[in-house]
Amino acid sequence: MDTKTRIAIVDSGNCRPNNCSQHCKKSCPIEKTGKLCIDVSKDSKISIISETRCIGCGICAKKCPFEAIRIINLPSNLEIHTTHRYGHNTFKLHKLPVPKVGQVLGLVGSNGTGKSTVLKILAGKLKPNLGKFENPPDWPEIINYFRGSELEAFFGKLVEKKLKTVIKPQYIDAIGRAAQGKVQDYIESRNQRKVADTLIKELAFEALLERDVDCLSGGELQLFAILVTAIQEANIYMFDEPSSYLDIRQRLKVSQVIRDILNHENCVIAVEHDLAILDYLSDYVCVLNGIPGAYGVVTFPFGVGEGINIFLDGFIPKENMRFRDMELSFRVSDGLESTASDMVQYKYPQMQDIY
Repeated sequence: MDTKTRIAIVDSGNCRPNNCSQHCKKSCPIEKTGKLCIDVSKDSKISIISETRCIGCGICAKKCPFEAIRIINLPSNLEIHTTHRYGHNTFKLHKLPVPKVGQVLGLVGSNGTGKSTVLKILAGKLKPNLGKFENPPDWPEIINYFRGSELEAFFGKLVEKKLKTVIKPQYIDAIGRAAQGKVQDYIESRNQRKVADTLIKELAFEALLERDVDCLSGGELQLFAILVTAIQEANIYMFDEPSSYLDIRQRLKVSQVIRDILNHENCVIAVEHDLAILDYLSDYVCVLNGIPGAYGVVTFPFGVGEGINIFLDGFIPKENMRFRDMELSFRVSDGLESTASDMVQYKYPQMQDIY
């Protein structure tokens, strides 16, 4: 029988220790034995639950009037694969995908399962703490943790600044608030690959060059962000949801622009929810599963078709593990036939001019 560990998630936005009667602490079986399991001191902004002492009964989650607590059981074998955790009773990520030169890695999974966290870690913007958020490890310890895998060499190059990464952010509205000046000036200042003119034509962006960045609409900002990312020189290009705000024609064109970046010295990582675009764009896929906002697990790489089917089925055959209770199906019934008895007719009298 597989042993279980558990994680406790406390929503910092809902937990109000200064405005409740501490039902969670009063109802906890461990607290009733005299041991400290839930710290809800008036000085703290949120409650802190000890995951080592918690027995997983879930009573505290049921008693919390603000629905701020979740107790989640998970297989203990994930503990040795913890890549990052943000803090006490917060989200944690297990495992990491491996980028491959000359290929596009597609990441697919539900919102809140760690896709953006994966990009931040691989881009060097977030240092993985291996779950040791109180005493984060140094890079030598992190690299040693990944010893024997392709990630050992990857992080070694990242630390030595031999890898340059560029990322197209998920929340493009922030670009409009941060970027200043005209679109053309912004593009020219980052045109390291000298392909800006070509990409401007491919994305039909000519009419927007004289506009200010902060005046672009959602779809225009998305194209602008993709364009600026694609014209820079880098070893790893990351695109977080590149098809959002775009119509189908623009999505296909953007996918081709992203694939044209590839050469024998770089690679691309794309987070995408549009499965058709993911299929068109990617060379291989990693599925992220887990509980949104609680934890996420990165699977081994699969072929594109197999990875998409695993995501839809909610079942990983190689691990004999189901991560969703139901299959996602997009089948359309073709056996429906309407009959005369099903149809309703309405008759209206002839209209008359009352003036």
